[in-house]
Amino acid sequence: MHILVTNDDGPPSPESSPYVHCLVRQLQQAGHTVSVCLPHTQRSWIGKAYMIGQTLKPLYYRPGTAVHDASKGTLHQRPSPTNQVEEWILLDGTPASCAQIGLYHFFHDKGPVDLVVSGPNYGRNSTAVYALSSGTIGAAMEAAVCRKKSIALSFAIVSRQDHHAPAVIEAACRHGVKVIEALYKQWPQDGSVDLYSVNVPLVEGVEARKTVFADMLQNKWEGSCFEEVEDEADTDMEEARIREGPDGEAGRDGSWVPGTGHLHRQFKWSPRVADVRRSVDESEPGNDGWILKQGHTSVTPLKASFALGGGALSRKELLL
Repeated sequence: MHILVTNDDGPPSPESSPYVHCLVRQLQQAGHTVSVCLPHTQRSWIGKAYMIGQTLKPLYYRPGTAVHDASKGTLHQRPSPTNQVEEWILLDGTPASCAQIGLYHFFHDKGPVDLVVSGPNYGRNSTAVYALSSGTIGAAMEAAVCRKKSIALSFAIVSRQDHHAPAVIEAACRHGVKVIEALYKQWPQDGSVDLYSVNVPLVEGVEARKTVFADMLQNKWEGSCFEEVEDEADTDMEEARIREGPDGEAGRDGSWVPGTGHLHRQFKWSPRVADVRRSVDESEPGNDGWILKQGHTSVTPLKASFALGGGALSRKELLL
């Protein structure tokens, strides 16, 4: 089949996208036609966003033969004048944009796309708090609302020693390909599934472990996912600080008088991973986080829609 591969981690890179090249090669070795459209840089935690008002510009990436050495690939401003070389599209856009543009604006010479695979994500996308922000799932969701079967594939890091080991990565990719093929062949015909979220643990012997359908754990954050950071040096802000003081106004004698307004602070995204681990530890068996914790692959069927709350089904007038 013709598979469009996208992701939210960008082109091959040992730091941010170490798995996509291996997956593409495994899909090709399994006999599939593969097209690739990726963000030109990491776009994690961005969900199904677009960049409104921005003109998206492509670059053309020609991967090397070394699956685990991204330095062998080359980047080009213009496409190859022939189709004699393998060429991936890199866009300065979001994962969802890559899914759209890959489906509708490139690769027509290969025939219609049968399946969109988003990933493999560098890290798990199990439980709701991860999935709701995931660019990997966002790209698969975009493909689903374009009426294409899609699978979001994520590789869960279990051991810091194993997640860069070539043998572990290759086994996870082989296993991922088998899961992808099985899901495509068994796709429900009643419209009950729009996409799947698959989480494969990066552990030795993953191909011999179970692959289990699982609900998504509906967890929530317990507090802020942002931490306060030191004020970075800024010329304009420094001048304002000298003239006005940091968070109030200067007294007549030059002394500082605390104000009553907002304190000037800066914040950095710092998700509370411990909250997620705790929610999994405290959950009942059978959800996607629990399955991964046992060292097995989780498969979660999803619909590309918002679930309605109970009150929305009554269709009654809202009385004010």
